[in-house]
Amino acid sequence: MFIQTEATPNPQVLKFLPGRAVLDDGGVEFPDAEAAARSPLASALFALDGVTKVYLGGDFLTVGKRDDRDWAHLKAPVLAAVMDHFTSGRPVLLREDGTADETVYEGDTAQVVAEIKELLDAKIRPAVAQDGGDIVFDRFNPETGVVYLHMRGACSGCPSSAMTLKAGVENMLKHYVPEVTAVEATL
Repeated sequence: MFIQTEATPNPQVLKFLPGRAVLDDGGVEFPDAEAAARSPLASALFALDGVTKVYLGGDFLTVGKRDDRDWAHLKAPVLAAVMDHFTSGRPVLLREDGTADETVYEGDTAQVVAEIKELLDAKIRPAVAQDGGDIVFDRFNPETGVVYLHMRGACSGCPSSAMTLKAGVENMLKHYVPEVTAVEATL
């Protein structure tokens, strides 16, 4: 098994491409070892000293590290953990991801939310995935026109994420969906 690695705009996060599907649909972020309990792969990565977060995407994963750790020392153990996991035949997740937006929108607001989600899926998420991250719809406030998005993977905590969110995502959404007045990140 050959696993490629790529730098991301966030120097604390490295992208790993195992050359096979990681998740069938969407992505899942694990901000700590406790949250990773439902993923044998993420749990194995958190067992390594210095790993601070893990994001699992469709055909890649990103791993975040502490500032005091160097990728020169941490990269090989991460590669070994990923390889061990995929050669073991264990599942990546033990159960389905239940983090989808649960708010029910009606009427015109439902149409606006559908347009926002379509733009995110078609234009924004693929571009962000190239850098090892993801942007997920959280909610829309129809009274203020504010869209709340969740930054995951390499995008979470990235020095350039605020600029990406405001200069890129907000401008695009405002251009195509006039009801959108602003975009904010949620934690």
